[in-house]
Amino acid sequence: MIILKAENISKQYRLGLVGTGTISHDLNRWWAGIRGKEDPYLKVGSINDRSTKADSDYVWALRDINFEVQQGEVLGIIGKNGAGKSTLLKILSRVTIPTTGEIKTKGRIASLLEVGTGFHPELTGRENIYLNGAILGMTKAEIKAKEAEIIEFSGCERYVYTPVKRYSSGMRVRLAFAVAAFLEPDILVIDEVLAVGDAEFQKKAIGKMQDISKGDGRTVLFVSHSMAAVKSLCTRAIVLEHGTSVFEGDTDEAVDFYLKKNDKKEYSDIGLRKDRSGSGEIIISKIELYSKSNLKIDSVISGEYLRMRVEFKIEQKVEGKLIFGFSINDTQEQMKAMVVTDEMGIDINTVLEKGFLDIEIERVLLRGGVYNFQFILSKNTTQKENHVDYIEKGFYLNVLPGDFYNVGHMNRKYNAIILPCKIR
Repeated sequence: MIILKAENISKQYRLGLVGTGTISHDLNRWWAGIRGKEDPYLKVGSINDRSTKADSDYVWALRDINFEVQQGEVLGIIGKNGAGKSTLLKILSRVTIPTTGEIKTKGRIASLLEVGTGFHPELTGRENIYLNGAILGMTKAEIKAKEAEIIEFSGCERYVYTPVKRYSSGMRVRLAFAVAAFLEPDILVIDEVLAVGDAEFQKKAIGKMQDISKGDGRTVLFVSHSMAAVKSLCTRAIVLEHGTSVFEGDTDEAVDFYLKKNDKKEYSDIGLRKDRSGSGEIIISKIELYSKSNLKIDSVISGEYLRMRVEFKIEQKVEGKLIFGFSINDTQEQMKAMVVTDEMGIDINTVLEKGFLDIEIERVLLRGGVYNFQFILSKNTTQKENHVDYIEKGFYLNVLPGDFYNVGHMNRKYNAIILPCKIR
């Protein structure tokens, strides 16, 4: 059953002074309205790109967003800062209204958009539970029935009779989350609140949200910059960019799309990258992938052959023994593999005379996912002071799931190494 539907949602803001504009703008809107015409200022406005200079007095924070959410679904909304995530949640929560489009919902919505929103600093934690519950549309009897569970889950029992103004931000978010989660809304809207809590609370909160969606069949809309939290919690995800929806689908695919898209824009040409360190006599200038049949490829299948060609631009000959190495990291920056030439007994100095080296991997021992490479070219040792060229996230490798064990079905997609072992 569809519990929430967003149709052509757009939100326009005026830059600069607070208000809708000048008197002439208001008169133009009024005149268009009485003639049954569209607001003339809906036709103007720049895209929501915070990194560029404004060329209009108006900006579209959101533009033509459409999606449906099923009951019991956990929908992740991801994107860079300024992509429009919080604006979308505020519209869904009825905090602000869209400029165009409409939201159709069934049931009660509870929102947790900012830490301690709706809390009165002079009231105690217990009093704020009742105040917040009332704001969310609960009766006093309903709040009272859940009061003990809310206090226990929040971990603030010792301070429940203390004014909230004396709470830390972490304590506030614990209490606010507990109120929103335990008062049984049909739709729970959460915006980046887990970033405030500690590791213990984050684990409890994610567990509670999973119980809400799977056990109670309620719906959660979740915004976070933690891709691990999105992957562990969400059943589906939407990627926003400059106020528009650029991807909607499976959570893993959405996260990979978001990471790959943003990083590819920033790290598309390794030879032109400025965010590198080292003496610079030799720099890594190009990375190319090849299949076993010598075809240039963009992705590799788990368990298959891969040849990676690394080209170098030699500005000046380096005296001393050169060492080349790279590490392969997952999307959470966890190292999955590492190769260093001095451990392999390879003399890189002679190899580099041809301007490139080929790395042949007979079988890619990685599960499906997106991985990034960190490269190092160093002299004599791998210590920082001896770096000739060092670059993080120098290349992104997309690994597709494959029949690694040759048993007739694909391996699971998860950023991890596969062991080519036998079990008897």
